Amino acid sequence: MFLCSCSAKVLQNLRVCKKKSNFARFERYIYYFYRMRKTVFSVLLLAIVGLLCSSAGKRPVTLFMVGDSTMADKEELDISPERGWGQLFPTYLTGNIVVENHARNGRSTKSFIAQGRWAEVMNRVKKSDIVLIQFGHNDAKQSDPERYTPIADYEKNLMQMISEAQKKKAHVILCTPISRRYFKDGVFYPRHGGYPDAARRVAQRMNVPLLDMERSTAEWLTNLGDEQSKQYFMNVAAGECLKYPEGKTDNTHLREAGALEVGRQAAEQLKALDLKWISKYITLDSKEAVYTTPCGVHY
Repeated sequence: MFLCSCSAKVLQNLRVCKKKSNFARFERYIYYFYRMRKTVFSVLLLAIVGLLCSSAGKRPVTLFMVGDSTMADKEELDISPERGWGQLFPTYLTGNIVVENHARNGRSTKSFIAQGRWAEVMNRVKKSDIVLIQFGHNDAKQSDPERYTPIADYEKNLMQMISEAQKKKAHVILCTPISRRYFKDGVFYPRHGGYPDAARRVAQRMNVPLLDMERSTAEWLTNLGDEQSKQYFMNVAAGECLKYPEGKTDNTHLREAGALEVGRQAAEQLKALDLKWISKYITLDSKEAVYTTPCGVHY
């Protein structure tokens, strides 16, 4: 409309110029008309290009997963069925988000910090990224001084992690540890002592979202029962896989089906929290398993 109005005014002036045979004025209007048209189209083109570039160059949000072996990526996929639930969590993500899984086998809050792993995560975290933390399995191991973390120190370590991530303007999600599979006379019993409650207290004290993975996995295992729940964990028959030719009984670590189920529980809880900075990336409609891409960090 702007161009049409301007063009009409220019043409009207052109007629006046022609009637008066004022060719100098006529030439001047021709010059201004074409200059104005070129400027307007240039501005529009620059605006469109700028919009496209800003959209295409937008940095994806990174979800940093921090924890122990139940969450960690496993490397021997061709010889062992073991998988961490963080390794399969991209199955439940959609949109402009990527996963860096920094969880490692055997780590507690104490050893993860002491070995510089937490510092490396903080070096990589940017504003608006998401840090998901799950510890507790190894913090409870009193026989190992490198990993054992009394509950009071466990709480302090979690609060330190949360505080440092928030200083970098990242969002933090805290998890209770997933349940170990333990049945006695057909009845499921929890095995994490006071650590899940400690994580719950820290989440409340620090006002961060909590995924109560200990509670949801306990309900899941109870509903399945002793025999039906075995298939989701690393209970391997002799001759089943190359890594454990004589078989293995392991009721802590997960197979792919178990990792997918635990990841689904986490995704459902995140969706229910309705936090706009994470819920928009959660999907429960995926039809196939999606694995993490190694983040390339070598400690």
